[in-house]
Amino acid sequence: MSGIYAQRGGEREDSTMKITLAKSAGFCFGVKRAVDTVYDALSKKIPIYTFGPIIHNEEVVSDLEEKGVTVVNRVEELLEKPKGIVIIRAHGIERENEEKIRQAGFEMIDATCPFVLKIHRLVEKYSKEGARIIIIGNEDHPEVKGIKSWAEDSAVTVISSAEEAMAYTIENGASGKEKVCIVSQTTFHYNKFQELVEIIKEKGYDIIVLNTICNATEERQTEAASISKQVDAMIVIGGKNSSNTQKLFEICKNECKNTYYIQTVKDLDLSCLKSIDNVGITAGASTPNKIIEEVQKNVRDERI
Repeated sequence: MSGIYAQRGGEREDSTMKITLAKSAGFCFGVKRAVDTVYDALSKKIPIYTFGPIIHNEEVVSDLEEKGVTVVNRVEELLEKPKGIVIIRAHGIERENEEKIRQAGFEMIDATCPFVLKIHRLVEKYSKEGARIIIIGNEDHPEVKGIKSWAEDSAVTVISSAEEAMAYTIENGASGKEKVCIVSQTTFHYNKFQELVEIIKEKGYDIIVLNTICNATEERQTEAASISKQVDAMIVIGGKNSSNTQKLFEICKNECKNTYYIQTVKDLDLSCLKSIDNVGITAGASTPNKIIEEVQKNVRDERI
């Protein structure tokens, strides 16, 4: 294997290939906690359900299904199942669904990421105090749907683009007097969040900005951008429905045109790397170490 060197967060100049693996690649605290919760529950030998996929990674979800875990996506679907344990996914769920699950007589284990739960509490608090709520994120994402449900009334808006931020207005609101509380989806792009906040600030409302992007997301995005600037090709690993992985891909693609988004090693087209001497690898928060290691090994072996 001489001529090739790779380690997590490390790099070494070499006559053949240099591989840099991001230190932050792979499971974050909230994802690991959620996945461990499901595996631990299997020992109870009763029906185990997750409300929605526990995380956005098909490999992990498939493995759990093979072990007997059932994914349900609606309360109505759950009511047709034998009683057992319902584990709330890392992204959280809507407030009303949580209440329905409890009322239906299922044991519930909440594996919602603590950083997401914190946003629930903040949205509930400020909406009770009369503030309009703005959530910066993807309206269709389960995390955002859950956050939105904790607003006390309908005065909540989801914004994901500069156009939506510029169009935001409070009907019959007097500039400077209306209170607006801004929070973010935990995996949103940090720089874009700041950009949208600045647009909304210009409207003159009394604004409270709560940067609820988790530290792990900021660290992962910053490291991905840094590595992408230094390599000839970048590989981003993660589930196709993973919001944080999609953001990583966008960031890396902006810095390195030869950026590839894959879910597993099976998606990796090694022919794209034949003339590449310097490769970077990062992965979303829902990507198991096993998949990252397989990709790293195949990239390394390609040049042996």
